[in-house]
Amino acid sequence: MKFIIQRNLLMESVQNVMKAISSKTTIPILTGMKIEANHEGITLTGSNSDISIESHIPVEEDGMINIEQLESGSIVLQAKYFPEIVRKLPEKNVEIETDDQFNVTIRSGSAEFHLNGQDAEEYPQLPKLHTENSFELPIDILKNLISQTVFAVSTSETRPILTGVNMKLEEGKIHFVATDSHRLASKKIPVNGHLNELSFGNIVIPGKSLNELNKILESAQDKIEISVTENQILFRTKHLYFLSRLLDGNYPETSRLIPDQSKTDVLIDAKDLLQSIDRASLLAKESRNNVVKLVTKANSQLEISSNSPEVGNVLESISAASVDGEELKISFSAKYMMDALKAIDSEKVKIQFTGAMRPFIIKPEEKDDEILQLILPVRTY
Repeated sequence: MKFIIQRNLLMESVQNVMKAISSKTTIPILTGMKIEANHEGITLTGSNSDISIESHIPVEEDGMINIEQLESGSIVLQAKYFPEIVRKLPEKNVEIETDDQFNVTIRSGSAEFHLNGQDAEEYPQLPKLHTENSFELPIDILKNLISQTVFAVSTSETRPILTGVNMKLEEGKIHFVATDSHRLASKKIPVNGHLNELSFGNIVIPGKSLNELNKILESAQDKIEISVTENQILFRTKHLYFLSRLLDGNYPETSRLIPDQSKTDVLIDAKDLLQSIDRASLLAKESRNNVVKLVTKANSQLEISSNSPEVGNVLESISAASVDGEELKISFSAKYMMDALKAIDSEKVKIQFTGAMRPFIIKPEEKDDEILQLILPVRTY
């Protein structure tokens, strides 16, 4: 195998593929990165037990030549060293060449590295998913779906199913839900008609997989194809192939957690509230769960406070656009509230409280049922 390629293109692909490579694997060859060259271009592959990523660099794209002097072949390189070598090469072009003994030579300018490779035949074959259950979404919409929900997954393995995001199709909408049982993030988007023919109801994608996917995807207008099988999901763009396992088990029915009426409604500027809670949380860091208290006052005022006996306290009054309903005193995690406000991405938010010890809902001011955040309050004595 031999080729000359632009270093920045190679580096970008290497960084994407590295997200699927772990040094903690029971299959030694998976600590390496597979490189395959053929007449179409080169493909880099990384894989662990949860995700597999393939990144393809075509020989030519949009009239630009990316790869020259291409001779096909394949090799597995040590992922511990290869990315650092590529990053620090002196010139814009890199030449990579292998021999029959799996020795690899990497040249750039006056620098020349020799690495021991491994036989690519020993690298496990990635499953090629052929499924009827495929649909397309614009990449920026998928990125929004992920970023507005994935932060709420559980980080504890006591209930593994909650470490994933539940994706389901219902009533012509794709619905993402994540919860760690103290908070919940939900986002729906309407999708094109043919989705009604798809036959997966309710799958759970590991939160870690979605976080990695979100980092790799460029915020482009391009489409991404999503294919689902019984135990895997594939995200595919023009040059990227991202395969993740799905979590086993049934996701809890979350719709019944969402209250259908409220006793106190607050309409407020999201940024003002976020900054106020951020300030209050400065003194709440000592206590384990970072609790902030909110009290409704006359004339649409809210009092935000936090008290750490060994540190001090903070009290701030902010104006809401409106406060309707019963008076309220409630305590909650500052971190959860700030995460929710950042995810909603709306100038004004509506917060619907159903009492001091009941979950409350945050959503955009506009009549948007497509996104909501739910938080359970904290009991303070």
